[in-house]
Amino acid sequence: MWNDRYAGEDYLFGTEPSTLLRHEAARLPPGAEVLSVAEGEGRNAVWLAGQGHKVTAVEAAPNALAKARRLAEARGVTLDLREADIDRWDWAPGAFDAVLGVFIQFGDRAAQDRLFAGMRRTLRPGGLVLLQGYAPRQVGYGTGGPGDPAQMYTEPLLRDRFAGFEILLLRDYDTDLAEGRGHSGRSALVEMVARKPRPED
Repeated sequence: MWNDRYAGEDYLFGTEPSTLLRHEAARLPPGAEVLSVAEGEGRNAVWLAGQGHKVTAVEAAPNALAKARRLAEARGVTLDLREADIDRWDWAPGAFDAVLGVFIQFGDRAAQDRLFAGMRRTLRPGGLVLLQGYAPRQVGYGTGGPGDPAQMYTEPLLRDRFAGFEILLLRDYDTDLAEGRGHSGRSALVEMVARKPRPED
């Protein structure tokens, strides 16, 4: 399904980074090793690489990866692009300084829990997880995201799934998005930035 959605020449969600990245990427250390989960057509990974970070981008859809390569070439940056089903991704322990998940609510709660567990595992101590997704009321807006409110985020859900992490940002708010034809109009967002504890914490 996703490969078909990414088949056109346009960029479904645009070519500019998410609002979360624009506002919160300053928290990343210089030259951070970042894993972008279900990256899509490259907009976030390419922007991060342009900021001097080393980005591994995982995406299952070949059409999306082809666009990500084109965007990276056009912007003069290098990415480590991996074609993989995120549910089968090897979450190597302590491999990354940050993990990014932007609008990745395509699985049921069990699949999301496996993904969150992988994110926690693959972060180094002191590493950051950055999540942006939809709140349940987004279903009523109809401007993007899945049609099942059970797949959406809430603040209590994310606090629970990242228990023990230091919550640096956690908010639920409405805004107007203009991110390609995929995200356009009034949107209900939940965002979180959290830091994995260090042994001395």
